[in-house]
Amino acid sequence: MRLNLIAATSTIALALASAAYAADINQAGARQVQESLTRLLPKRVAKDGFVTVNPAGTRYEIIYDFAKLLKSIDPGSFTVTGLTPWSMFATRLDTGLWSVEGNNSLNVSGSFKASGQPKTEFAYIIETFIFSGVFDPAISYLRSGDFSTKAVNFSSKTEAEEVSAGFDSMKYKLTSSEGAAAGTTNFATSGSAAGFLEKISSREVPPVEIRADTIDFAAAVNGLPVNKVRDIIMFVADHADEKKLAVADGEKLKEMLRDAFPLLTSFNETIDFNNLTVSSAAGNGGAKNLNYEVALDGATDATRFGVGVTADQISFASAIVPAAYSDFVPRQLQLQLAIPNMDFAAFGDEFLKVDFSGASSEDSGKKAVERLFKGGELVMEFPKISAVSSVYDAEISAKVRGRVDTSKDYSMEATVLARDLDKTIAAVQELAKTNAELNQVSFGLMMAKGFAKTDPDGRQRWDISVAQNGSVTINGQVIKGAD
Repeated sequence: MRLNLIAATSTIALALASAAYAADINQAGARQVQESLTRLLPKRVAKDGFVTVNPAGTRYEIIYDFAKLLKSIDPGSFTVTGLTPWSMFATRLDTGLWSVEGNNSLNVSGSFKASGQPKTEFAYIIETFIFSGVFDPAISYLRSGDFSTKAVNFSSKTEAEEVSAGFDSMKYKLTSSEGAAAGTTNFATSGSAAGFLEKISSREVPPVEIRADTIDFAAAVNGLPVNKVRDIIMFVADHADEKKLAVADGEKLKEMLRDAFPLLTSFNETIDFNNLTVSSAAGNGGAKNLNYEVALDGATDATRFGVGVTADQISFASAIVPAAYSDFVPRQLQLQLAIPNMDFAAFGDEFLKVDFSGASSEDSGKKAVERLFKGGELVMEFPKISAVSSVYDAEISAKVRGRVDTSKDYSMEATVLARDLDKTIAAVQELAKTNAELNQVSFGLMMAKGFAKTDPDGRQRWDISVAQNGSVTINGQVIKGAD
């Protein structure tokens, strides 16, 4: 949601990069701003008067009439009511920058029906969306901005399913700085949403309600060649109405993409759900904190992509889980996954061999993906997978090597660590008194303990190796020979 709003506001501001630079606010200047804005739109939309610009005292008022975007849509497949124009104001500053601001709201409802799919009714409400920022013509983008929304709600409904989601309020901020390479810019955004609520119900699944007191988020992208990306967007918009791109235009697009590569040097995002709860007829659960993070960084020929999820103070209560097993429900979970050494330079070279006029073979995309992984080798790292409850404390780290062209040729190196293993075994043995099948689990844990080494901190350790020939060793002992 926040990224869409920032993108929309920034696209609005792009027109100011080539707009009138005269100090006077007049109709001629308004016409230049309007012409600049319509350059970013498909020709049909531009002709329909989607954008109008008027002088407004010491600034320009830019009005967007969203209803005119829908003039050509078949009312039998899509209907919407309540669309009203949005406006923003742009004021030229003495520094050559532009101040932009707006205060709008949204309250629409409607329906749509895709071929072969049930009719869907929807509603989207934003009580207020307020923003202010500083636009820099030198980068054709916002240098900074403050955004806030209040009472945002969305709902959709079909004969079989109904979903609604919303939050009470949201505030977030955009900042920027010069990138390390000439002509690039770093952007960062951060903020928080309060009072999140989502409800899901369907014929097959009992109603589910998801809540969070707050959702905190932060994201950053570094080394973005903003002007080059802008030119690509405008080029694509200029040719949006063409069914097939001419060969010469396809080559021009390739050159623009090649010149803009690598598009960014790093990206990261974190999202924190605070006091998350999930309620349903099947049971209730939640976590004091649920954190999600994703990062992309490194050289273009050795890029690392990583994802991490952490949950603390987990709670779970359900009739599905007998009370005797409640101690085995984890109180803390952590998962880290990474794909290192991806060659985006080679991927880009292969991708730019595609014929954008439509004559490329179906294998073009496949070849680009194969070159993304050097030598066709896919490596997946699991820096940490851990789970903690009152009866166990286990941690796994691993590296798996395979190939993109087969699922059979793989190897793995892993380390398993366990604290208080005797407590875990005792808990399983207690359950085995009423469930004899757990005796095998208890026996397996005792066998594993026999293979373990003891670390200085008292944890049991198992270093596991699975070779490509199928052989398996644990702490140096051969458990299984080659296939």
